[in-house]
Amino acid sequence: MNTKQLERIQHANGFIAALDQSGGSTPKALLQYGIREDRYTNDQEMFTLVHAMRTRIIKSPAFDSRHILGAILFENTMDLTIDGKFTADYLWEQKGIVPFLKIDQGLAESNNGVQLMKPIPWLDELLKRAVQKNIFGTKMRSLIKEANPAGIHEAVEQQFAFAKQIAEHGLVPIIEPEVDIHSVDKAQSEKILKDELLTHLSTLGKDVKVMLKLSLPAEDNFYSELIQEPHVVRVVALSGGYTQAEANEKLARNHGLIASFSRALSQGLSDEQTDDEFNALLAESTEAIYEASIT
Repeated sequence: MNTKQLERIQHANGFIAALDQSGGSTPKALLQYGIREDRYTNDQEMFTLVHAMRTRIIKSPAFDSRHILGAILFENTMDLTIDGKFTADYLWEQKGIVPFLKIDQGLAESNNGVQLMKPIPWLDELLKRAVQKNIFGTKMRSLIKEANPAGIHEAVEQQFAFAKQIAEHGLVPIIEPEVDIHSVDKAQSEKILKDELLTHLSTLGKDVKVMLKLSLPAEDNFYSELIQEPHVVRVVALSGGYTQAEANEKLARNHGLIASFSRALSQGLSDEQTDDEFNALLAESTEAIYEASIT
């Protein structure tokens, strides 16, 4: 584990940029960026376009370490380069931004009110590659749709089983059991989830460090206890479908919680914008998200 990166993630001001759209969500991300599906004919062309989009974001003067602590990458992005450097190395060496890797392979079918992660039988090999590419940590997402205690327990148990495997490779796992913001019993789901997280955190070895990525809670400062938990490096919030303005407003009311936004970060960015227009809008977004994260 890179101790300088750990110190930065744990104590510095800023937020985590989520640039980890995968195969299933990439077409939507490209469409929001103004690139329609008729611009590519296969996955390779699609991923080339999305890497160009991510490269434009990362290389922008607005994407800087004053506002941004870390960036979450998709596996394909980790394996590609920016200006001759692997993306993780470019982020840290040129920008001072800590690189993370999305490791989950998408969601399984809904059962007991949750969608678990699909199996990752090759996880150890992926983690070895991540270490070789100088990745600091990982991110994995499951989805909670209902306040079903059995389902939420299963989701958290799966997350922590993977987290322990990830920590054995010297990486810091971001545990992301997202609660659907449209759930009719979202607040109750969050209560069950917090109890499960505290219980599972107590099972970790004293030197194991994790991060938590959670939906913005229905009750302000609801996750304060998790923020103070000794195993937890940082608790970050996902935007979850809120607009940037909504997400920032909710985030600012939760002290100690910082952003890890994807759609809310890239909102309004377009392939058709000039570099000046693109950089100005990204600067507005990073400043606004940063301010909400340090409130």
